[in-house]
Formats: sequence, C-alpha cells, structure tokens
Amino acid sequence: MSDTQTTHQAHLVHAPVESVDKKLTDRIVEIANTALDVKYRFFAEHANDVARAALILIEAIRAGKKILLFGNGGSAADAQHIAAEFVNRYQMERPGLAAIALTTDTSILTSIANDTAFQEVFSRQIEALGQEGDVAVAITTSGTSPNVIRGVEAARQRGLRTIGLLGKDGGAVKELVELPIIVPSPSTSRIQEVHITIGHIVCELVEQSLYPPTSAET
Repeated sequence: MSDTQTTHQAHLVHAPVESVDKKLTDRIVEIANTALDVKYRFFAEHANDVARAALILIEAIRAGKKILLFGNGGSAADAQHIAAEFVNRYQMERPGLAAIALTTDTSILTSIANDTAFQEVFSRQIEALGQEGDVAVAITTSGTSPNVIRGVEAARQRGLRTIGLLGKDGGAVKELVELPIIVPSPSTSRIQEVHITIGHIVCELVEQSLYPPTSAET
C-alpha cells in the first residue's frame, strides 16, 4: 500500500464502539466514508484545476471585473452561497468583492421564463449584466441543463471567462467552458458536496491573495 493510500485509509470514519442503533450508525459511517472517498479522489487528481479557477477569479477581481454564478436547484443554492462569501466575507474582514448569483431575483427569473423561455433565465441576465473580462461560473452536476448551457453560450459571446463546476462526465458544458472542473461521481449529492468545498477553497485563496496578512497579523 502506498503512502497516499495509507493516509487515505487513516482518515476514514469508524463506527462508534457503543451505538444507539447499530444499523443506523453503520449506515451513517458508510455514507460518510463514501463522501470522504469522493472528495479525497477529486482533490488528489484535480487540485490544479481548483488553483486555475482561483487564479482566473483573482485576475478578474484585480481588473475590476465581477463574478456571475448560476445553476439550478442545489446548484442555485451553491451559486448564492459562494456569491455571499465574496460580497460579504469568507474568513477575514476586507472590502466586498463583486459577485452576483443569477438565481435570486424572482421577478426577473419568472418574467424571462414566462415571456421568453425558462432556458433563457441565465443567458438574458448575462446579456444585461455581463461585460468582457467578467467571470461566469456555471454550476451543474449533470452538465446538461439547457438554461446553464445557454448561459455559458451567452457568456462566451460577450467575452466573459467561463468556469464550470460540473459532475459525472461533464456533459455538454464541459466542451463550452474555458475551465471545466468535473467531479467524476454518479451521485448528485456527493458532487454537490465537493462543489461547495471547491467554492470555499477558492474563496479562501482569493481572499488571501488579494488581502494578504500584514507582518503584524502573522
């Protein structure tokens, strides 16, 4: 067994010696270890992709550009979560960073869906808000959501840089974005867990790069 495999095994969850319900705790441990395994394998193979995403965002923010995030369902929640970390703060007090989740304005979303088509709910907003040099972050566990695909296409047409937080085989979005970050798992929930971890890591890297601690703080 390699040193990497040994480290991996050392971080697995083990069932408690005493359990209120062994069947339940065994299942909890099984789910936790599956989730840990997906995360471990992803970051062992794709840390460079996450670093590239951070560098794209750092460059854009330094240039006075903004981040536009979008997705459906749980991915919409991730878009809002990550945008909030940028606009407010992640782990340090610093100026707000320009990020917008395109999933939050119900009047805009429903008017586009009603008057045009649901598949245009993100592309129309990018047409209105996106500027060359901004970064579009498309979040989809399947990579096949029509409205996300249209959003990425609109972003490319307007000269935005594009990052995809994807799952499974990356779907159609993999071929459209500048940087596809693919979590190769068949489980939507496991993919989403890795996506939000990626979001947190990128937020931390962006903060630390743009606002490094002073010598007095270290």
